[in-house]
Amino acid sequence: MAIRWGICSAGKISNDFTVALKTLPPEQHQVVAVAARDLKRAQEFAQKHSIPHAYGSYEELAKDPEIDVVYVGTIHPHHLSVGALFMNAKKNILCEKPLAMNLKEVQELIATAKKNDVFLMEAVWTRFFPASVEISRLLSQKEVGEVKVVQADFGVPLMHVVRAVQKDLGGGALLDIGIYCLQFVLMVFNGEKPECVQATGFCLDTGVDEAMIITLKFSGHRMAVCTCTIAAELPNEAIIVGTKGTIKIPAHMWCPTSLIVNGVETQYPVPEPGLPLNFINSTGMRYEAEEVRRCLLKGLKESSRMSHADSALLAEVMDEARRQVGVVYSQDSQ
Repeated sequence: MAIRWGICSAGKISNDFTVALKTLPPEQHQVVAVAARDLKRAQEFAQKHSIPHAYGSYEELAKDPEIDVVYVGTIHPHHLSVGALFMNAKKNILCEKPLAMNLKEVQELIATAKKNDVFLMEAVWTRFFPASVEISRLLSQKEVGEVKVVQADFGVPLMHVVRAVQKDLGGGALLDIGIYCLQFVLMVFNGEKPECVQATGFCLDTGVDEAMIITLKFSGHRMAVCTCTIAAELPNEAIIVGTKGTIKIPAHMWCPTSLIVNGVETQYPVPEPGLPLNFINSTGMRYEAEEVRRCLLKGLKESSRMSHADSALLAEVMDEARRQVGVVYSQDSQ
């Protein structure tokens, strides 16, 4: 049975997600409609990706009875309102990360999903890569002993990107790219809440964070350090250090295609795209789409690999880090 997708927003990330879907068997995944706030953009997107229906409003997409699940690719300040629109129309959703602007909004989205008995997952695509699944397997089998230290960094120059630096567009290093480092740490520690979060960093004149370093302390003398910046290119690697060995994730840790376990490297290549991509390794978004299909066919309302609790904890840690660095969005006071 094919899962019928609706694409909400005709931007860069929606392009890449649609290209990723096309690497999967058409008898399993079909893109049947796209919506943008500008009909012309939706029509151009539909033509480019051979999508049968194009809508000039999100409301029309929400009313389309032929859709099983909507991919929400809007900028994050819109996730709450757009997510609620689709879920109140009884649509399942895969919503781009961050799921929302803060914990309060995340909890609102989760409550809306439960109220409407629909599936909701935050599109933390990294977690579904074969390399990430292998990391979880290695850790569960104690291949590197007891994990003691985790380090993850993600830095790319984005100061020229308006979306990345403007507060009203949800800008800042943490919500855009630092989230990948934090979700990685929380994945390694199995969704455990850290005992202590310490964050330092600095803000741009616009009030969003240019860079942050976050230290997390977990029970049993375990630690993690996350570094993110939108001002420079970092090595963009991650490492898990245990009492009996290490797992290194070479660049690009947010879309990993190789692992080095105790010095031995294994490759996990992603498929070639059928159309040009905006971001690296984007065909790897196919893995989260496969998880959505698996959950929907089983009648599940959330994924155990990126659960509602996982999204809530991620938002809670980011809220605390922002509080310490002094990053306040308008959504925080509502």
